[in-house]
Amino acid sequence: MAASAATTAPRNLSDLVPGPDAMTERERFPFPSAAQDAASASQDADTPQTRSSSYRLAFADPEFLLREELRPVRLQLELLKPDLVQSDAGIHSTVVIFGSARIPDEETARARLHTARTAAAAAPDDARLQRAARVAARVLDNSRYYNEARKLGELITRGAQSAEHCDLVVITGGGPGIMEAANRGAMEAGGKSIGLNIVLPFEQRPNPYITPELCFHFHYFAIRKMHFLKRARALVACPGGFGTLDELFETLTLIQTRKIEPVPVLLMGSRYWRRIVDFEALVEEGAISEHDLDIFQYVDSAQEAWDIIQAAHEGCASPG
Repeated sequence: MAASAATTAPRNLSDLVPGPDAMTERERFPFPSAAQDAASASQDADTPQTRSSSYRLAFADPEFLLREELRPVRLQLELLKPDLVQSDAGIHSTVVIFGSARIPDEETARARLHTARTAAAAAPDDARLQRAARVAARVLDNSRYYNEARKLGELITRGAQSAEHCDLVVITGGGPGIMEAANRGAMEAGGKSIGLNIVLPFEQRPNPYITPELCFHFHYFAIRKMHFLKRARALVACPGGFGTLDELFETLTLIQTRKIEPVPVLLMGSRYWRRIVDFEALVEEGAISEHDLDIFQYVDSAQEAWDIIQAAHEGCASPG
């Protein structure tokens, strides 16, 4: 009996399980897809039972998915969806461009300054209007960075994207201002760019220059931040406010604490950044080390930024 059993026993696992080429579609995927299940459920008879919310498939029940207890699942979905879409699109490296949503193109800024000065001239004793005119003048001066972000988006896209490769894809917060400029430059160069919009009470509409199939919408800031840096090979911070400062300092902290590999962090507009943040004072106060200043660099033009990004990217791609 033992000898007979030995002669009939399979010699290896492949004798029991056929290879993928020998399997039918049904054998390879024995369970119906979620889409098939949802379609089947939609054809169920209309009864009090099938109309009950408890009868809905869990993944097709919005009220269930929005429950407080489902937050971990929603966090996972916000992490997975953009990641899978970018992977499917062959996007493996990006350049993050941050900047103010309130810095428009020069023509728009000039028109706003004219309006502000007209209002201020009509009410010379109104301190609020006088300040608004001064701010509008500064915004016009800073509108040069709209042009630089636009040029940078174009330089990156022309230099790194082709029909065969999708490297160093421009990624922004997806809103107006500097973000719009970077997406605009990429589109004008004939390439793709990404926008990571987030639900806000204002400034939340995606700009029209984002590649439509790469325009994402987030509820959670934390997950959006992860996607900014997950594929980043460089980060460029143009003049901006709280949002730009938030993303900049988080990146600096992650590099400083070695939570992520160092990438070029470029502060576009040396005069602006030296006025807004006194990094040297942080060193003098003992809050950071002097070598922490090496984590970032100041640049003043799109070409200067692109030269640094390109050299760093080529250095990473070179063996040894």
